[in-house]
Amino acid sequence: MVLLTAENIRKSYGTRIIFDDISFSIHEGDKIGVVGVNGTGKSTLLKIIAGVGQADSGEIITMNGMKIGYLPQAPVFQAGTTVLEQVFTGDYPQMELVRAYEACLKELEQAPSDSTLAEKAAVLAEKMDKAEAWSLESEAKNILTRLGITDFSRKVETLSGGQRKRVALAAALIAPVDLLILDEPTNHIDNETVEWLEKHLEKYSKALLMVTHDRYFLDRVANRMLELEKGKVYPYQANFTKFLEMKAEREELLAANERKRQNFLRNELEWVRRGAQARSTKQKARLQRFEEVSAQKAPEEKQNVELSSMGSRLGKKTIELSHVCKSFGETEYIHDFSYIILRNDRVGITGNNGCGKTTLLKIMTEQLTPDSGTVTRGETVKIGVFAQENETWDENQRVLDYIRDTAEYVSTADGKLSASQMLEKFLFPVSMQRGPISMLSGGEKRRLYLAKVLMESPNILFLDEPTNDLDIETLMILEEYLEHFQGAVVAVSHDRYFLDKTMRRIFAFLGNGRIKQYEGGYTDFREAYLKEKGSNIPAPAPKKETKPEIKTEKKLLKMTYKDQREYDTIGGEINELETKISVLENAMAECTTDYMRLQELSEEKEALDNKLEERMERWMELNELAEEIEKNRKVQNT
Repeated sequence: MVLLTAENIRKSYGTRIIFDDISFSIHEGDKIGVVGVNGTGKSTLLKIIAGVGQADSGEIITMNGMKIGYLPQAPVFQAGTTVLEQVFTGDYPQMELVRAYEACLKELEQAPSDSTLAEKAAVLAEKMDKAEAWSLESEAKNILTRLGITDFSRKVETLSGGQRKRVALAAALIAPVDLLILDEPTNHIDNETVEWLEKHLEKYSKALLMVTHDRYFLDRVANRMLELEKGKVYPYQANFTKFLEMKAEREELLAANERKRQNFLRNELEWVRRGAQARSTKQKARLQRFEEVSAQKAPEEKQNVELSSMGSRLGKKTIELSHVCKSFGETEYIHDFSYIILRNDRVGITGNNGCGKTTLLKIMTEQLTPDSGTVTRGETVKIGVFAQENETWDENQRVLDYIRDTAEYVSTADGKLSASQMLEKFLFPVSMQRGPISMLSGGEKRRLYLAKVLMESPNILFLDEPTNDLDIETLMILEEYLEHFQGAVVAVSHDRYFLDKTMRRIFAFLGNGRIKQYEGGYTDFREAYLKEKGSNIPAPAPKKETKPEIKTEKKLLKMTYKDQREYDTIGGEINELETKISVLENAMAECTTDYMRLQELSEEKEALDNKLEERMERWMELNELAEEIEKNRKVQNT
């Protein structure tokens, strides 16, 4: 069932086109991840679908009576409300019954012999049972607890930014909606909570539309992907890993089609230059086709964030922490911690929110002084810090000038890069470099900030939640850069994929200031940690001793008549499909002038390839069954 259809949506900011006439649908059961480079309009699209933003033109058509829930990146709260009241802000008749019942009970405390009040309370209790009001409040409290919020009566204005995001997430998850829209739901949430949220959303029965940089999350939750690129939208029936494969195939097809188009244009241009006269209808049609094909837009060359290793020489002495302790008030966050950062270290720091991860990072970079213990830094150490929060921006400053404030040039393995060239590497074309920072999206500002940090050529790089607000494409290139970075990297992150891909050692905050070192990435740490806790990790099932079966008790396996017929004919089907594909491949190789015909052949071949793959899989199933039958027959005869 189609829940929502977006038709011909257009959106621009000034001269910058965000959506150029895009259309797509959301169906019941869809769990859609929206991906794209920062600035392509992911959050803008979510706002338009949620009805809190407006497109310049186009239409959003929804199912009658459809309800949409929306979690923005920065939720707005009503001052004076408690956590539980904030969760139930909106249309919740069940909670109105609960509040009326609670008020009635308070009145009964004052007048216990009032039969009218007692009767009213009984009626309300019966209504609540029918409306399942008690279970709704219980579910809300359970979700809040799993998200790390246990004080349900606390005023929302006293919460931290991360806590507010989790309260808003709880409100979104409990809402009775047909489509739930989530903008960066995994930001400000620790790894254990993200794992719980994954499992919760895997079982979630309503449609989902979400933006997140968490690739493991997209892999396990999403069953569809929408890619935004250069004002267009590309749908994929896939999770994140399969999407990457299908995206590569799409780009290869575009490149192949463009090569064919260029070959056609070269051949036709030679014919035109030979002075061919448009005397006949056939010649006129050929000229017209040439003009139509030459007018087609070539696919824009894809830009990538390509970074050569930038860094200065690091001597033997790096940064050494010796018996460091740090407390705030009566809470000890770091207790007797010692470590020497190695020259090519890759250290990931993980733990629950508020446990002291950023505090440790600030002590390492001497932004914060420990209560006891020492931090010493080598003379050649040059640190770069990518903090959680961007610097204080001069919104009117030009993008190019912001980078030039750091350096005009930076040395890389490929030679010197100017500030402008560095920005181009980070997907900031010249037209954007001349504009003010105020024109950038939140994610683009994070990318600009990262460019500046790397422009400083550090040899020890400190990253505090680097995956927040960075698009997946930039993250993948950053991960590639870190792999070849000639220096040490220390990163605080909740991104499990990022920690697995880039880190070789994990520091885990275990509570009460204890920090323990684990070797490997996040998955290695998690397995070791759960074993230490005595967690009920599924143990390998004990091997069962197999006893010879009595012939009379063993049933002889058989193929059904239908399976046997299919098994007898499937080989011929496969041969026929392979022959057809071979014929199409030859036709495509010879088709150098008819661009439209090439497209038709390509689509026909793709359909046959899919059919061949399906028949091959079926042949393997039937072949395995035939082998099992033969094996079973031999056992019967022994």
